[in-house]
Amino acid sequence: MPFMSRKAFTLVELLVVVAIIGILIGIIVPSARGIQRESQNAGCLSNLRQDFIAVDSYRQQNSGRLPMCEFLPVVTDAGIDGGLPNFLSGFMPADSSSWICPSDKDEESLSTGTSYMYLPGLLRYTPAVQVDVVTLLMSFDPTTTSMDRLMTVRLDAEARAMTEFFEREAARYPLLTDSQDRHRRVGVERNGVYIDGSARMAEDLSQDAETGATP
Repeated sequence: MPFMSRKAFTLVELLVVVAIIGILIGIIVPSARGIQRESQNAGCLSNLRQDFIAVDSYRQQNSGRLPMCEFLPVVTDAGIDGGLPNFLSGFMPADSSSWICPSDKDEESLSTGTSYMYLPGLLRYTPAVQVDVVTLLMSFDPTTTSMDRLMTVRLDAEARAMTEFFEREAARYPLLTDSQDRHRRVGVERNGVYIDGSARMAEDLSQDAETGATP
């Protein structure tokens, strides 16, 4: 049988192959990143729905009132203090993975144990709410009322005000929302869960902040 020589690739053919591989990588990598972002976004919405179950369970046991606590936990020498995960630990573990957005890579955010901001805990400090709260507290005799009692009265008044506000603005203001922009897309880059339990892209509330809109 005659000897048959193997034809080698020419330089031009190698360059063509390299170019094709480069084109494919240029197509595949952005697509893979897009798929990853969509997966993280879906995971975030799922987490928010699970967190809402804890909020709703609390409401069912407290005359329909929303939980009243700080809008974000803080990290102290003694550990994580305040925030919704700790407040609702009787309904869902404070270290549950549902409190973390899959897109959250911020070390400071992760150190608090949650990626989500509890909006009622922030809006309760608006002047319209606090004026009513202070007026109510002034109706109590400080010489016969303990500080614990006054704190209970204050939190109850804030909870009632926030519950009424969020029920009235059910479609506009989320209860929980990403504390930072994390989901790359056109428009608002945050997800939120609303008082009716629906989880979706949060409304852009920047205009309200600029105009000083309050409950």
